[in-house]
Amino acid sequence: MDSLPNSFNPNKRLKEEFVSNLTGSSMMEIAALTTIIPILIILRHSVGSNPVVDVTLKKNDDAVVGSKGRPAYMSTMAFDFLLIVLPIILSLHCNVLAEWMYIWATLLTLLLLIRIAANRFGSYSNLKEVPYSVRKNISSYRVATMIITCLCILAVDFKIFPRRYAKTETYGTGWMDLGVGSFVVANSLVSRQARNISSRKWKTAIQSSSPLIILGFARLLSTRGVDYQVHVAEYGVHWNFFFTLAAISILTCIINVPAQYSGILGSLILVGYQVCLTHGLNLYLLSNERGTDIISQNKEGVFSIFGYWGLYLVGVQLGNFLFFNNHTSATMRSTNWAKIRVWILSLLFWLLTVIIDRHIERVSRRTCNLGYVTLVLAVNLQVLAILLLSNFLPGSKTSVLEEAYDRNLLGTFLLANLLTGLVNLFVDTLFASSVKALFILIAYAFSLTFLIGLLDFCGIRLKFW
Repeated sequence: MDSLPNSFNPNKRLKEEFVSNLTGSSMMEIAALTTIIPILIILRHSVGSNPVVDVTLKKNDDAVVGSKGRPAYMSTMAFDFLLIVLPIILSLHCNVLAEWMYIWATLLTLLLLIRIAANRFGSYSNLKEVPYSVRKNISSYRVATMIITCLCILAVDFKIFPRRYAKTETYGTGWMDLGVGSFVVANSLVSRQARNISSRKWKTAIQSSSPLIILGFARLLSTRGVDYQVHVAEYGVHWNFFFTLAAISILTCIINVPAQYSGILGSLILVGYQVCLTHGLNLYLLSNERGTDIISQNKEGVFSIFGYWGLYLVGVQLGNFLFFNNHTSATMRSTNWAKIRVWILSLLFWLLTVIIDRHIERVSRRTCNLGYVTLVLAVNLQVLAILLLSNFLPGSKTSVLEEAYDRNLLGTFLLANLLTGLVNLFVDTLFASSVKALFILIAYAFSLTFLIGLLDFCGIRLKFW
């Protein structure tokens, strides 16, 4: 009882040590993990869709119609949860099942190929491409990124979560290292710049970025207020994910470059930043010594902006090149056109990652170096490439769960962070048994999905600007 006034989180130091000094897993295992998630989503689509009340119509319906649709909607959401989210929890967040990762990925790949072959030569051989299916594939990709992030931010605090999937300390390829980079890529591919929509003035950009800045300070104050565990080597003493996103948004609008040339600027920034890293900047960023000034206190977060900004600019040009016409921003390119190029680019970035990791500098999420950027692009394009295979299968190109998450991506992330914080404050995650940890993870994921689904059914969007 005496320890309560001093700290809401008495095991803070132990929890910080639990996620420190990790070296990650292999690139091969990262590729296997990247294969599993999109295939689970495609297989769910191929099962077929259940007749539920259209969410876009519910807002104009009376209470009687809405009440009739709610049970069907929630039952479909639960079905999606069982086929998409639960398998992800079992395969990625359990030490025992994670040892079967390659077998799991191989079996799912074979199952997908068998279904494609059966449909190609069977009764669905004349299946036509669904209009705007690429747009739905991109939405599925963004939702997959969000689901994985939300599951991992809590799972990493339990011993049931494989340590090699957690964020690396300095160099290496941990599964969770991909989180921030994937958010940046997901935003860049469908950004206003990628769609050739004229950029806003920089003052407007600052105003639109102000919610991210506010969220950044809110996270800083809340973690300090409850003495929540924070791994300082991730971003620094005061910096966090929201500040990075805000900085990217402001820089992109101040230095306005057309989408077809943004990748060139991004590449120049990344190469210049990598040259600085290899000539001594990496030693400064990876050292544990910090000065008293604000930049030294937050050196990882401040300097990694160059890497994330370069990644964003490259993503803008890729999104424009792959999915949007150069003259009409709202028109999507044909699926076949995009499919081939996404696969080629994914393989190209995987090759670049291996070369850079071996001959220039090992992948480092902490500094957001060139190898990390190419790895993030390779993984995200691989997910997109696999999702584009859904056009070979009949059935819906989306699910109720995906639509609910897609309409509230930022709200989902904030709610997941809130639930994660509450679990950590009221549950001793370090000493929870495997059964208890698995039960908590499933209950957490189901609660998150149920709440987001309920908001979506009621037509509520958690948009802050």
